[in-house]
Amino acid sequence: MPENPKPTVLFVCVHNAGRSQMAAAFLTHLAHGRVEVRSAGSTPAGTVNTAVVEAMNEAGIDISAETPRVLTVEAVQASDVVITMGCGDTCPVFPGKQYLDWTLDDPAGQAIEVVRPIRNEIERRVRVLLAELTAS
Repeated sequence: MPENPKPTVLFVCVHNAGRSQMAAAFLTHLAHGRVEVRSAGSTPAGTVNTAVVEAMNEAGIDISAETPRVLTVEAVQASDVVITMGCGDTCPVFPGKQYLDWTLDDPAGQAIEVVRPIRNEIERRVRVLLAELTAS
């Protein structure tokens, strides 16, 4: 990790309305301030997916006030770890960054029953990531 003792993670998906929002919310919730968390989308939606908001509420995390953000070069440059979720070649790549690609189903347009397993898999991956980031 760089000199900054607090690692910065950027989650990126196409619309920043589902997967990246869930991942950012889980990491923020579980890290308790030990990690700086951002999320963005290559083509952001107008609002966060309502089924995603509902699924996260079931997990005890309220993301109803979140809004999708556009992916910027500056956000990538300021991050130590960039985790992409289906944005493919539209995500800028810079030397010295750690890139991970999480292949996950897109919750867009899906019912809550479909979103729950996606949420659970994202939580599992975030817990593994957090353990790796905070290992001494």
